[in-house]
Amino acid sequence: MALVRTRRIIDDAGASAVIAAAEQEANAHGHRVVIAVVDPHGELIELRRTPGAQIASSRVAVDKARTAAIFVRPSREIEEQVTNGRLGALALHGASALTGGVPLRVDDEVVGAIGTSGETPDEDEAISIAGASTEFSVSEVPALTYEGARLAAEAAGAAAAERGVSPVISAVDAGGALMYLVRPDSAQVASVEVTTDKARTAAIYRRPSKDFEDQASGGRPSALHLARAVPLQGGVPIESYGVVIGAIGVSGATDADEDRELAELAARSLQAAIAARANGGSSDGAAYFPAAAVDEKFGVGGLLLDTDTYKIDAGRRDGPGEVEYHERVVDVMHVVSGRATVLTGGSMVDPREVAPGELRAAAVEGGRRRELSEGDVLAIPNGVPHQFTEVSDPFLYFVVKVAA
Repeated sequence: MALVRTRRIIDDAGASAVIAAAEQEANAHGHRVVIAVVDPHGELIELRRTPGAQIASSRVAVDKARTAAIFVRPSREIEEQVTNGRLGALALHGASALTGGVPLRVDDEVVGAIGTSGETPDEDEAISIAGASTEFSVSEVPALTYEGARLAAEAAGAAAAERGVSPVISAVDAGGALMYLVRPDSAQVASVEVTTDKARTAAIYRRPSKDFEDQASGGRPSALHLARAVPLQGGVPIESYGVVIGAIGVSGATDADEDRELAELAARSLQAAIAARANGGSSDGAAYFPAAAVDEKFGVGGLLLDTDTYKIDAGRRDGPGEVEYHERVVDVMHVVSGRATVLTGGSMVDPREVAPGELRAAAVEGGRRRELSEGDVLAIPNGVPHQFTEVSDPFLYFVVKVAA
């Protein structure tokens, strides 16, 4: 499945064309209105207020347009639900149950929306429909897919499990809306919302959330007033060909620095997977990684490739680790540099589940010691506990993880 897809969004010229057509319709009937065009995330692109329009309509028009965009339907449908007795529809987050918002579509894809306010509901909607019916231009941009969001979030989750921590990890789209969440059983409940706040901040501001924490703690407390921003590090943007397509948020690791490190690892893992597929992996299944890319990955450690059936990890260790047990994964290791002692087999002491089929423990009883050095290969079948007990700094090794 694709990690990134192409989606269409109404552009500035398109928004101007839509508003011009809507304004022409309004003027033809002597209506005094405010007209707003938003993107698919409900964010304002352009607003026009005709002479004599009531001031309050400036906000109402945006609310109607946002509703049509994020609910991918005319806002009339939500007002009709309320009118027909479904009062619970008033609690829909982000919805304005007022007629006058109409989605902008290209081949059944919602690329934005238009909202009009100032006259009767039917008149407002007629003006919006006129705007939506005109020809308008769009731009094509990369967008994060569910599969891409899953890969990034689970990469951070796997790395966290190896470290023995259980943060909550979220992946959001470019508009900051949640797409995928990893919540281990032992994670703190509060982190569910905090991690999504961090990811949203990184996505909509196109920068790490740490930037805002640094501002707030470095003499600019007014950074706390930035709309929808949370000044807590741990949110990192995800880019594809220089365009921010989403973000990763992590909350609940050992400390804020580790939250950030895991989020950065997740973003790098997805970007590496995207690059691998761009290098021919999508056509014949082959993935190529130039030496420079491999060296860069070994500098921090992390996945070079993540597929449904196998993963390639540029592993980097600078100290011993916990006992690991993979119920459905075979590990094949090839040492690139350094030395390590690995225990294989034995019985885990007080194991705990960190993910389905994944156990960790602080120690193992019994087992066999294996000394690893440059050039060695070690294959560990699924269901066999193993632990790095002594490790040089650094110890670099490839790990191919194959689904069993």
